[in-house]
Amino acid sequence: MSEKTSVLLSDVSIRGNIVEKEKLMTDAKIDGDVSAESLQTFEGSNIKGNINSTTVSLGGVIKGNIKSDKIRIKSTADVDGVLN
Repeated sequence: MSEKTSVLLSDVSIRGNIVEKEKLMTDAKIDGDVSAESLQTFEGSNIKGNINSTTVSLGGVIKGNIKSDKIRIKSTADVDGVLN
C-alpha cells in the first residue's frame, strides 16, 4: 500500500483546522490547527495554530505549539511556540 501525500501550494490560504491521516506538505498560509502523520513545511509557509504530528520538518513561520515524536527545524524556519 502506497503512502498518500497531500500538497498545499503557496497560493493556498486556509482558515480552519486541517486533519490529514498520512503525509502533508505545505507552503501555504494556514490559520488553524494542523494534525497529520507526517508534516513538512517549506520556506513560504505560515501556520498560526498548533501542530500535532508523528514527524515534523519545519521550514516556514510557525506561531503555535508543536507536539511530535520527531521535530526537524530547518534554517529557514521561524518558530514561536512550545516544542513537545
